[in-house]
Amino acid sequence: MIWQRPSPSEVWNAIDLYLQQAYPAGPSCAIRARLDSLRAISDPNFYDSRILECDPAPQPTRFSLRLGNRFYPHMKLVIERSPDGHTHLFRADTHDQHACPPPSSGEYAPFCQLMVQNQSIAHAIESAWEQHHLLTFKSYLRQDLQQRRHHP
Repeated sequence: MIWQRPSPSEVWNAIDLYLQQAYPAGPSCAIRARLDSLRAISDPNFYDSRILECDPAPQPTRFSLRLGNRFYPHMKLVIERSPDGHTHLFRADTHDQHACPPPSSGEYAPFCQLMVQNQSIAHAIESAWEQHHLLTFKSYLRQDLQQRRHHP
C-alpha cells in the first residue's frame, strides 16, 4: 500500500522540534554532522539517505533517524505509516525497552531512572509536534475517534 510520506520540510520541522526538547543547550557535533549529511541530500532523494534507517521491505513503512537526547544517544525520531495506511505519523522512540538489565543487577535502578527521563523527553517531543500540527499516534487516534463519533 502506498502511503503519503511527509515532505522533507515537514521532517525538518519535526527534527527541529525534537532537538529543542532533547537538547535544550543544543545537539552535539556528532548529531549536527549527521544532520548536515542529511541536509545535503536533494528533496527527491531524501528518503534514500543512509542517515535514515528503514525497514527492509521494497516499500518501507517506517523510517528512523537516531538523534538521541542529552542523556541517551540511541533515542530515535520515527516516521511511520499510519494505521489506515494513507498518511504518516511521527513518533519519538526511546529505544530503551529492550536493554533493561534484570532487577537483580546493580544497573537496574539507574537504568530505570534513565527510562523515566527518556519517556519524559519523548512526551515533550510528541507534545511539541502536536502543538505544531504534526501527526502523532495520539493525535491520529483522537482524530479517528472524533470522525467515528460524527460518522458511525
